[in-house]
Amino acid sequence: MSLNTRLLFALLGFPLLVYAVMAVLLVLQNEHTGRSVLEDRLTSAGELLAPSLGAAMADGDLPRLEALARQLLEHRGLRAVTLFDEQGNRLLVLGRSMPPPPRLNAPDVTVIAKEEDTWRLQVPITSQAVGGTSLVTNGWLEAEMDIRALTLERYRLIASLSLGGMLLGLLLFLAAFAISRYASRPIEEANQALYRLSRGDYSLVMSHAKPTEFKQLAKHINRLAEHFQQAQRDMQSQIEQATSELQESMETIEEQNIKLDLAHRSALRANAVKSEFLANMSHEIRTPLNGIVGFCRLLGRSSLDSRQKEWLEHVRRACDNLLMLVNDVLDFSKLEADRLTLEEVDVDIVALVDEIIGLHAPEAQRKQLHLVAMVYDDVPTPLCGDPLRIHQVLNNLLGNAIKFTTEGEVIVRVMLENQEGQHVVLHISVSDTGIGLSEEHQQQLFSAFSQAEPSHSRQFGGTGLGLTICRQLIQRMGGEITVDSELGKGSTFSFTLPLLAHLADERPPELTLDGPIIRLHEPHLPTRNVLEHLLERWGARPVSFIDAGNEALLILCLSAEDFNDERKGYWQSVIEQTPCPVLVLANTTSFDLPTWELPHGGEMLCKPFTRAQLATTLRHLLQPQAQTAPSANVSKPLPAPRLTILIVDDNAPNRELLKAMLESDTLQIALAESGHEALEFAKHATADMVLMDIRMPGMDGIQTTQALRRINNSWARCPIIAVTAHVLSAERQQWLSEGLDDVMVKPIDDVQLQQLLQRFLGVAAKPASTEPTRALQAPIEPSSSLPAVDLTLGARLAGGKETLAKQQLVRLIDSLPESERHIRRAFAAEDLTTLLDWVHGLNGASRYCGAPELALLVETLETRLRTSGLRHVETLLDELYTAMERLSQERAALVEK
Repeated sequence: MSLNTRLLFALLGFPLLVYAVMAVLLVLQNEHTGRSVLEDRLTSAGELLAPSLGAAMADGDLPRLEALARQLLEHRGLRAVTLFDEQGNRLLVLGRSMPPPPRLNAPDVTVIAKEEDTWRLQVPITSQAVGGTSLVTNGWLEAEMDIRALTLERYRLIASLSLGGMLLGLLLFLAAFAISRYASRPIEEANQALYRLSRGDYSLVMSHAKPTEFKQLAKHINRLAEHFQQAQRDMQSQIEQATSELQESMETIEEQNIKLDLAHRSALRANAVKSEFLANMSHEIRTPLNGIVGFCRLLGRSSLDSRQKEWLEHVRRACDNLLMLVNDVLDFSKLEADRLTLEEVDVDIVALVDEIIGLHAPEAQRKQLHLVAMVYDDVPTPLCGDPLRIHQVLNNLLGNAIKFTTEGEVIVRVMLENQEGQHVVLHISVSDTGIGLSEEHQQQLFSAFSQAEPSHSRQFGGTGLGLTICRQLIQRMGGEITVDSELGKGSTFSFTLPLLAHLADERPPELTLDGPIIRLHEPHLPTRNVLEHLLERWGARPVSFIDAGNEALLILCLSAEDFNDERKGYWQSVIEQTPCPVLVLANTTSFDLPTWELPHGGEMLCKPFTRAQLATTLRHLLQPQAQTAPSANVSKPLPAPRLTILIVDDNAPNRELLKAMLESDTLQIALAESGHEALEFAKHATADMVLMDIRMPGMDGIQTTQALRRINNSWARCPIIAVTAHVLSAERQQWLSEGLDDVMVKPIDDVQLQQLLQRFLGVAAKPASTEPTRALQAPIEPSSSLPAVDLTLGARLAGGKETLAKQQLVRLIDSLPESERHIRRAFAAEDLTTLLDWVHGLNGASRYCGAPELALLVETLETRLRTSGLRHVETLLDELYTAMERLSQERAALVEK
């Protein structure tokens, strides 16, 4: 509320309130006084006329009675006068009288009956008795008075007072307004002056008002304005000085920024050079390493003495360590540069763990370790994540556990930690009974290039980057990794793994049995628990080894100590005395597995075994009748359905070689030389797997894959594998994200194909001809450089078929002139795309042939073209042309052989 409003209320409201109270009191007093006066006057008039009326009534003088009554009626306000005799009869009525209430006798005293608008005066009329002094009541007088005049008089008074109040209020308002304006105007001027001061206008000067208080206020405001003016001048001076200093500093900073920008550009160039160097060196190193590893494997198949085999094993381990070092450095550099992308595809945890267990099985068997995988039943499938990176983390942790464990066990556990809607968190741990870690070593374990002991890199190998990469990968996937270890008592590495579960459901049993009793011998407690749980899950009844009875199967888990003569004889006798099939689970390699006689049937598996292998073996042993039982309606058993594999490659020799390596009784091969031909095949048939070449004319492998996925649901779920002669890590990630299921690099040997078919189809490839050729057994002559033709290598790449190897070489030699012509033309036109297409095609063709010199040169050339473009490739091209010429000169010799 403003000051003016408050002044108006104070100067106007209080006087009006006093006036109103006084007016109310005046009205009430006036009404009370008027009623009292009227009542006294009416009573006096009635009592004065009563004696005269009594005498006239006693004399019976009616004219006199009427004259006296009219005299009373002349009083103001009376409207009727009535005379009653002593019996209550009306003697005289003057005026307009209202009907009175009945009355039996005359009143004793004068009475005024007050109604709403009428007063009734009743006065007894008496006279002196004849001859005596006593009074005799002759009747009574009743007079009616209308008192509405009093009400009208009250209203007139209220109206007069209201009009006076309005005039008084108007006068007071004018006086209060004048006073408030006089008091508030200096305050408003001061307020306006302060507002101008707040906006930076310091030039104002207030005039001095007459009242002393306002004069002091104006004086202080003027002083404040002067102070602000002086402060503004001082601040302006300081600003000018600070601006001058800041300008000098900005010039210095600008010089520093230029230097920093130059340093930043130099750092970017250095980082680009480093990335290019890493990419170049990785492939430059991998190319000869792959050659060294390949020739070491070939050399290992030749006749060598024990010392030479030992030396060759050292060479192989050194190559594996060097290849692991290159891979770790590349992954670490990608993580540090934040260039590692994660994909989201379906992941089968059981299949993934079984695959990793299979990769590390040889080393665990060599050390006689118990390698056990436990995937709990509540883990749903399929889950959505990056299987490549999960595989990399688990592979590293499991490899470390086996590396640092000399005896005991290594256990992988996969448990469901939490599930909310479509979000699943797995808890995965790898436990071992190895050397363990101290508290100090645990703290620095995840640092780059660090190991528990400096001697571990020499004793066990490794770069010290594996756990660092694992931690960063797990953090990228949203989890955390921890370690729990005690020196000398083993370690447990655990990590959480958040995954999506869009279509996940409870894992169905891999096998359904009808309650057979299975007798089990397994001294290792964790493995026994796993076996018992799986058997119960599949519907069997596992019993102890000592509970011999009506068992349908005997499972014997044997270690290397059980294979010596004495122990083997004991177990052989147990097998012979058992009247049922026997499944031997041996903790050793298949090469060291002795021959066992199984008189009642059975099979042998090497530990660690996968869940699928165990289920398949049990199905074969416990359900043979379901597979071979005769039927009354069928004369012959139905053959097993053949799986169809579609090979899409524009290079005919590559198609023929893959067909020869894959074709068997259970596999049917379909060929397509282009993406359009593959689509035509897909419109009329389906395939269980597709091997897809990436670089093809017209539709490349990526476009063909995406077109196949859109045909129907069967093709959308069909595994499609990229088969290429060259792939960078970034390209691999891109291909996987665009619909491919896996990538294989040429040349592909039988082991790769078997792993591929086992992973996606659950079958193993069985080549049509498995007889080894003499070329595979021939020793390799040492030479200072790679030969132009190597039939031994060609036969190995052709699946042991020397004739097919020669045909592949002849086809390659016949295609060299055309390839050389297009390569020369593309390089002269500086057409990098065309040049890469022809070099990649030549690389893919040479990968399946025994032409090691040409294969190495074209692989190096493609790597250089992909990383450096057309720079610094002239020398490689000249070497390539020379190698192509030397290979062409060998054609005649190949045809004659």
